[in-house]
Amino acid sequence: MFCIVLTNSYLCTLFLLMDNKQSTLELGTKPVGSLLAQYALPAIVAMTASSLYNIIDRAMIGQMVGPEAIAGLGITFPFMNLSGAFGAAVGVGASTCISVNLGQRNYKRAEYLLGNTVTLNLIIGFLFMAVCLLFLDPILLFFGASEVTLPYAREFMTVILLGNMITHMYFGMNAVLRAAGKPRHAMYATLFTVGCNILLVIAFVWWLRWGIRGAALATVTSQTLALCWQMWIFSDKNELLHLKRGIYRLKSDLVRNIISIGISPFLMNATACVVVIFMNNQFVHYGGDMAVGAYSIANSVVMVLFMFVMGMNQGMQPIVGYNYGAEKFDRMFRCLWQTIAVSTAILLVGWLLSMLFPLQIARVFTTDETLLTMSARGIRLNMLVFFVVASQAVITNFFQCIGKVKISIFLSLSRQLFLLIPMAYIFPMFLGLDGVWYSMCASDFCSFAMTLPLLFWYMKRLKKS
Repeated sequence: MFCIVLTNSYLCTLFLLMDNKQSTLELGTKPVGSLLAQYALPAIVAMTASSLYNIIDRAMIGQMVGPEAIAGLGITFPFMNLSGAFGAAVGVGASTCISVNLGQRNYKRAEYLLGNTVTLNLIIGFLFMAVCLLFLDPILLFFGASEVTLPYAREFMTVILLGNMITHMYFGMNAVLRAAGKPRHAMYATLFTVGCNILLVIAFVWWLRWGIRGAALATVTSQTLALCWQMWIFSDKNELLHLKRGIYRLKSDLVRNIISIGISPFLMNATACVVVIFMNNQFVHYGGDMAVGAYSIANSVVMVLFMFVMGMNQGMQPIVGYNYGAEKFDRMFRCLWQTIAVSTAILLVGWLLSMLFPLQIARVFTTDETLLTMSARGIRLNMLVFFVVASQAVITNFFQCIGKVKISIFLSLSRQLFLLIPMAYIFPMFLGLDGVWYSMCASDFCSFAMTLPLLFWYMKRLKKS
């Protein structure tokens, strides 16, 4: 009897492992359109839900705490981008490496990559928290805070930084879930985080009146609960990738691979941090604290729409990475073009809504007439050619997925660092506050014009080789 139980248990484990491997192998055999829908839709749902949370979060802060709090929250964007930069360097780099190794059937190496992801997230998350808490006020002042907005920004970021290790680990594990062929689980984790976040924001901000600190506490608490569930999934020994002893010790070759691929999203997020710092200072200089608040609102609208593109990119990543590793280049490029087409269509819808209803969109965040007027104009000017960003973002992510780090880094930096900052410095000299807004749409279009030729050059080169 004991032997029968053991045999049944072994067979169940074997069948589960075979099922896990089969779901991974489908990345190289299933029709690309079906795969993209299977992987991208959960990511889009999750990212959209996350965007809606951000909208609700900022709307409640703006309506209940005041326009100064919205401006203070805008000052924290560079901090969030910088934290995200370090998280992306590990999470995106590791998930891409895992996808490629799964495509090459190197399951043992993929498991060691999982363990090294956990260790790196803990180390980097702790160091970032310690350094930033030590110099919090000087950093916020450098980011563009004034005497009015500094208390709000400090109150929010203190709580966020204390939970920074949790945030890094949560996003890193979600990226690995998608790479391991579990896009729905990644979606469930995000949806749970968002739902829990909204309930806690209502409780902390509206009911308990904890203000901007309550919003930050809601974020960290919900991510902590979601991380517990993620770690429980990866603790299951029946999973193809699971946590076990001996995989957490950092290996130099694995860390190099993770960082070499993760350097592109790191630089993209770090550059976004530099850009937001510069833009905050430009808005303060040409329009005051209310202009920073308008930038915060316009940025929230952009992020809601861009989350759809990020969801498509996340769905594309394991498909492209796997097929590149398996040398199935026709499937790889088919996935790329379908991702570009869908992403562009989504941003066109967002562009149309922003052009027609900017005032109604801004009214979600504030009732202050000055801030309303500035935000509505900012939304329109910022979104003038935003639909072209879809191609630029997808192609940049494509080069990152196949390990072409130098190209990905160049494309990441071109839109924000090489184009936007010089334009945002020069345009306002002639156009005032409007010049700051126009610089964003001008850099979007110029970066789009640079990206397509690089893609065609690579395709031609790959066909020859």
